[in-house]
This record gives sequence, structure tokens and C-alpha cells, in this order.
Amino acid sequence: MNLSELIEKVKNKSLDTRLEAVLGDVEPARGRALGVAEALQSRRGPSGQAGLFSGPGRTEIGGNHTDHQHGHVLCGSVDLDVLAAAALNGTQTVHMQSAGYDPITVELSELEPRKDEYGTTAGLVRGVAAGVKRLGYALSGFDACAVSSVISGSGLSSSAAFEVLVGNIFNAFCCGGGLDAVTVAKIGQYAENVYFGKPCGLMDQMGSSVGGAVAIDFADPENPAVTPVSYDFAASGHALCIIDTRSDHADLTDDYAAITREMGAVAAHFGKRWLREVPEADFRAAIPALRAERGDRAVLRAMHFYADDQRAQTEAEALQRGDFAEFLRLVNESGMSSELLLQNIWSPSKPEKQAVSMALTLGRELLHGRGAIRVHGGGFAGTVQAFVPEDAVAGFKSGVEAVFGEGACHILRIRPVGGADIV
Repeated sequence: MNLSELIEKVKNKSLDTRLEAVLGDVEPARGRALGVAEALQSRRGPSGQAGLFSGPGRTEIGGNHTDHQHGHVLCGSVDLDVLAAAALNGTQTVHMQSAGYDPITVELSELEPRKDEYGTTAGLVRGVAAGVKRLGYALSGFDACAVSSVISGSGLSSSAAFEVLVGNIFNAFCCGGGLDAVTVAKIGQYAENVYFGKPCGLMDQMGSSVGGAVAIDFADPENPAVTPVSYDFAASGHALCIIDTRSDHADLTDDYAAITREMGAVAAHFGKRWLREVPEADFRAAIPALRAERGDRAVLRAMHFYADDQRAQTEAEALQRGDFAEFLRLVNESGMSSELLLQNIWSPSKPEKQAVSMALTLGRELLHGRGAIRVHGGGFAGTVQAFVPEDAVAGFKSGVEAVFGEGACHILRIRPVGGADIV
């Protein structure tokens, strides 16, 4: 269908079932869909095969900084996303306009990484295009207008949501829908590593692309084992709350990279590249030598890996059997491990800025020993995740926002659908 036909289907509510299945509450979903479709039509007219696409944010539920060591994680897509209308334009050029940002143009005949595009959406589009082409698909240009509800710098991985969105657009227009969710996630990680300049693991893209709550084993990153976790979080009696501390992720790349580097240095002591390859018993026996050779922080971070790697698996098992109380206990335990062992709560280069520590302290006071709370995602800045009893949500939200400002506490749901070609 072309854009005019798409807009008419949105207006006459014939797409409501699909919009609700992917985006949730149908009234705002319809409004957002109409907004991006009409914005695109105003830029390019009604012609060209068109569609609606969504890339959701993701929440890390268990396994903090375990994916890059080929460990286990528990994650899920959330009901915040990057939504776009896109249409083929008959050229070898991508034109993309995201609400609130400058438009970008990417020539599909020029797919080499560019250092001047590190950290940019243009770099991500070019990287995703290159990843699709590496798989043998012919590329086609398109125009797109997008709008995002994923909070930038929130730890909900707005970059992965964008990568998954763009991957699904290329999948629909160039691959005949032949790429599965895992492949789209891998392409997104490739784009972020090589074209965006961020050495991330695969959890962000996988959590966004696959959808729902999933347990992932990264023993073989090229073929990760993905297991859906059948638990209805809505029936838990708890709300998933994300506290946006509104702290800045800028200039923290070295802090993130140091975690990977130090864990890798411990593995290298045993002639291995990843901690997953080193038996924990061997690591424990070598702690005295490792302290002298690699330093205490590297050892503590390795200790966190082994503990949180196991916890992510145990958390998934607790959810599968419906033991939410045990799940909450493990979430709290994971949070303390991140604080004391992984040490990704504040940056040593900016000790005066400890917004995550403040949010954790405040959140624990507001929870009064109930629920669970932990650092969320990469850490050092950004967000905190809490599971808050439903009868305490209003007080928790108001208490958090009294300190961090209105809108700092986001109440989310686990979205059952990952990256999607909506229509």
C-alpha cells in the first residue's frame, strides 16, 4: 500500500487490532501512527510502498554486564518505542527525519564506517544497511519519519530500539521479511560496535528485537540460545518503575569499556578471552595471584560476573515457576552486587556526581523493605529499576519526583512484541 492508503487505514481504525497488539493502548497508538504517516506524506507525497515499523526499548531484568563475557541475561522489551512510517523512494538513498532531530541522509553506495559518524544516528543507519548487505541482500532507499518515546540516556537503550527499527524497515523492503529477530539484533550490534563506536554486547538489541521477557545464553554469541519466559508481570502485584536520574552519559565510554577490559584481563590470566570460558573454581583458586597481577577492582568485577551470571538463570527459573518473591530477592541481591563488586554506580572521574546512588538510596527508603531495586543497564549514570508493590506506586512516584523532578519515574509494562513491521 502507499502512504495515502496507509493513512486511510489508520483513520478508519482497520489497523486497530494490530496497533494494539504491538503498541498497547489503541487510542494513543493510533494517534502516533497517524502522526508519523502524515509527517512523511507532507515531505514526499503519497507514492511508494509504505509501512509502519516499531523498535521497542528494552529493560535489563537480570544479568548486569554479563552478556559481553558470554554469560546469561534476563531481559524484556518495554512499551516505549521508536515508531516510524517509511516508504520506498526508488533511489539508493535513505532520508530519515526523527522528531526533534536534524534530518539525516545516507547514501547506500557508501557503506564504509566513518569516524565522523561515531555516536550519530547516521552511523547507525549506515551500519544497519552494511549489515544487511553483508548477508547478500540488495539495498533499496527509503524515506522515513520517526518519533520516539524511549527516554534518551535512560538505560532503556534508545540506540538499540533505533537499530531494530531500521533493521525491520530494511527487512521489509529489501529482504522480503527473511531476517528473523535474532539476525536483526546481530545487525544492530554490528552497527553499534563498528559504525557508532560503542563496544556493547548483544543484550540490548536482543531484548528489543525478540520481545517479551526472554532468557538469553550468550555462550555462542553467533547463535545465542533464546528462551521465552512465560510469566505475566501484570499479575505480579508489582509495577515496573524506571527512575530517570537525568544524569549525563557523556564521556562515560571509558568507564563502560573498563569493565569489559578488566574482566577480559582476568580471563587472559588463564589464557582465555572471556570469563565464561574460565571455571569459577579456577578463578577462586587464583584470586591471590590475580589481585597482585590485575588489581582488586578487576577481581571484584569478575566475582560479580560469576554471581550475576548464575543469578540471571535462577531469576528466570523463579519466574517460570511463578515464585515472584524469590525473584524479588534475587533482584535485590543483584543490585547489591553491582554496587559493591561491579562498581558501576558512579564514575571515579566524577565523584561529585552520584545520581544513581541517590536514586537507589531514596528508592530503598520509599520501598520500606518491600519490592526490589537495582541499577539498570550500563550504570555510572542514567536509570534505576524498581519493582514496586501496586499499593505503594503513587507514594513511590511522588517521592522520587520530589527529588528528581516531574516525570522522572516511569511506570512501564513488558511488551509482548519485539521489533515489528506493524503493517
